[in-house]
Amino acid sequence: MVSDGDIAPDFALPTDDGRELRLSDLRGSPVVLYFYPKDDTSGCTAEAKDFSCLAAEFERAGAVVVGLSPDSVASHRKFKSKYDLSLRLVADEEKTAALAYGVWIEKSLYGRKYMGVDRSTFLIDGKGRIVKAWRKVKVPGHAEAVLAEVRAASA
Repeated sequence: MVSDGDIAPDFALPTDDGRELRLSDLRGSPVVLYFYPKDDTSGCTAEAKDFSCLAAEFERAGAVVVGLSPDSVASHRKFKSKYDLSLRLVADEEKTAALAYGVWIEKSLYGRKYMGVDRSTFLIDGKGRIVKAWRKVKVPGHAEAVLAEVRAASA
């Protein structure tokens, strides 16, 4: 599990536009990397909309926002189109990034155990180091809190 101050694990995964995103290619700019469980579910949709609504603010602060889930590229395309999302979505179908960041965990719902993504966000500086990690994220107000941290880190 990665923590504040660690080097962010690199990955090369497909995005909603069919290209490959390598995290290390974003060096030089802060990156907000947020892991979410599933496209088009209530909490994940609210989170994606919140980050999208603040996309211009993140851009003004010099940060790139990337959403990552185990869903497919096709699922991401549909999700992004349905809600007119203005952020890049990455498909981690093999859970390689989720495992590297320690967000692929055992969960429990109504007594049933299963594996899933622990909603988490990582602010990564321009040198590839994790500035702040948020785990077990509650969606309301989260995007705003991340934006405030981005602004503080770049001040």
